[in-house]
Amino acid sequence: MVHQHIDTVDALMAHYVAGSLPEPARVLVQSHLEMKPDHRGLVKDLELLAGEALEQTTAAPISNRDARLSAIFSSAPPVERLPAAEKPQSFFPQSLRDLVGFDVDTVPWKTKLPGFKEYSIDIDGCEVSLMWIKPGRALPAHTHKGTELTLILDGAFNDARGRFGPGDISVADQTVDHRPVAEKDRPCIAFSVLDAPIKLTGSFRQLIGDLIG
Repeated sequence: MVHQHIDTVDALMAHYVAGSLPEPARVLVQSHLEMKPDHRGLVKDLELLAGEALEQTTAAPISNRDARLSAIFSSAPPVERLPAAEKPQSFFPQSLRDLVGFDVDTVPWKTKLPGFKEYSIDIDGCEVSLMWIKPGRALPAHTHKGTELTLILDGAFNDARGRFGPGDISVADQTVDHRPVAEKDRPCIAFSVLDAPIKLTGSFRQLIGDLIG
C-alpha cells in the first residue's frame, strides 16, 4: 500500500520483511504476529530467502570508504539500556498500544453510525482506525479506491469471502466489494489501515438500512 500493490496476506508479509510498509501497516502486521505467534514461521522463511538473495548480489565498492570508517569509529558508544520493566497485560497487542497510546478501555470513541464507533487518525499517509461494531451490525457495502488492511482484535465479522476472527487480517482492494457483518455473540473490535477512501456500493434501499442500523 501507499504506491505498492498488496492484495493478499502473503504479499503483505513479504513487504513487511522487506521493510517497505508504512508505519501503521507494519504495526498491524506486528500486532497480528503477537496474536498468532505460529505465523512467524512464514516471516522467518521470507527473511531466509531475502538473506540468500542478498548473498547472491554482486558486491559493489563503498564510496568514501575511509571517511565512512572514520565517522563510525569517532561516533559515540551506544547507550547501555537497562532491562525494561515488565508492562502490564493489555487488551491491545503491545505494538498497537505503543502506536495509538492507549488501550481499549481508554479509546476516545466517536459514534459514527448506530451501533458503530470509531477512533481515527492520520499516520504516515494512511488513515488509521479503531472500530467497535455492535453484535449483528452490518457495515454499509463498499469497495476501495486503494488498499484496506483490517486486523480483528476481538469478536469476528463475516462477508462474502468468509469469516475473520481474532488475529485474522482482511486485505481488500478495488477488486473486493463487501458488506462486513459482525457476529451476534459479541462486539467486533478491529484495527484498520487505509491508504485511500472507500466507495459505498449496493442498492439505495440497502444503504439506507445499513446507515440506520
